[in-house]
Amino acid sequence: MPDKYSKDFGTKEMVLNYSNGRWGLTKTNKVGEVMALIRECQPRSFEEWERWYFEHAYTKTKFPNKVTRESLRELGERLYTKITEFVIPQWQEAFRTLTIEDCVDYVYSLTIHRTYDGYVTEKSVVTDGLGKKFPEIRFEESSPHLDHAGDIDYLGWVEQRAFGIQVKPVTARANFGGYSLTERMKASFEEFTQTYGGKVFVIFSLDGEIGNPEVLEEIRMEIDRLRQG
Repeated sequence: MPDKYSKDFGTKEMVLNYSNGRWGLTKTNKVGEVMALIRECQPRSFEEWERWYFEHAYTKTKFPNKVTRESLRELGERLYTKITEFVIPQWQEAFRTLTIEDCVDYVYSLTIHRTYDGYVTEKSVVTDGLGKKFPEIRFEESSPHLDHAGDIDYLGWVEQRAFGIQVKPVTARANFGGYSLTERMKASFEEFTQTYGGKVFVIFSLDGEIGNPEVLEEIRMEIDRLRQG
């Protein structure tokens, strides 16, 4: 079993994870593409990786900035400010007013109402949105196995190969300071690409419309690539 270098934050982990995700403080535009960097480095020790990171890491922004120990500390200080000024007061209010009926209603709504809303919205985005933009592409719902294993909602078939579509409510991006893929999801998307040949695109749904229309050009380019492949 390899040595673990990660710090155990105990019960604080939930608050730290939530707050960091909400404000996107460790996204690539803040800390660089860490997984790409470590794969490029292929470190034989933690020390080698740490040194490589600070030598090569730049923010993934229009005008990249060098990532330093000081900039990471600044991000940590911003995280502390967000937690103390926003998260703690909001959670205290939620804890103070929470009732058993809130919990009962939440479970029912999450299971029944939100599943239906999500299903209808998802179909609208693909059928009315992507289907009309790319009428030559056959879109089909993913199998339950693929949906679970690869986080894929729909496949867009380009002859014998396909690209993937994941539909998310626009609040996923708004509430968490910019939607960020987990490492598990990145691995799932890579596995999908290896199997079907195409990339996976995340589409944000805004009242049944495509909330990030810039993704359409990326999809068009991917369709062209698959056709040429």
